[in-house]
Amino acid sequence: MITKRNDLLSKKVIQSLKNRHMNGYYVHSKQEAVDLAFEIMKPCSSVGWGGSDTLNKIGIKEELYKRNFKVIDRDQAKDAEEKYKLERDCFYADYYLMSTNAMTEDGILVNMDGHCNRVSCLCFGPRHIIMIVGMNKVTKDLDSAISRLRNVAAPINNQRFSGNRPCQLTGSCANCLAQGCICDQLVITRNSMESDRIHVILVDEVLGY
Repeated sequence: MITKRNDLLSKKVIQSLKNRHMNGYYVHSKQEAVDLAFEIMKPCSSVGWGGSDTLNKIGIKEELYKRNFKVIDRDQAKDAEEKYKLERDCFYADYYLMSTNAMTEDGILVNMDGHCNRVSCLCFGPRHIIMIVGMNKVTKDLDSAISRLRNVAAPINNQRFSGNRPCQLTGSCANCLAQGCICDQLVITRNSMESDRIHVILVDEVLGY
């Protein structure tokens, strides 16, 4: 039943993305998503990413090393300074891989970051963005998308970090201004000025948080 619903809803989302000058695709498994991403990317291209539980779970990073790509891997940095340099290098990448915190049925992408290297690359820099998005992240409208990232994605994501921020302690957003808050900048992508820059691969699986 869920797959049938996702099959139907994905058609609406893909058309909405097209209306917003973004490319939408729909697949049934994370392996199909990885295969499609490699169809989109040209060999020998440079590829980078930010923090993403989805990317960690689908194996695409490991596969990049097996193929003929220039990998910009911040996870291999020796220290904070090198990590920062690699994150900046991603601005010049041919492809930037990420997911989204939430998106609406009518094709609006909604993301919130603390360090903001990820949302910065979404807005400007890399020549192409490839998003791999579980259908669990599709919401009815903008208000519900923002609610999802504040009350679901952020409190879960925050558990990865040290500290005593409110949502780490309660599991609930407190709209805080705490040191180290990861909800610093909200980016709403309602349209892409450059056609064919943003590719959104929707997956009939629960991916990320």
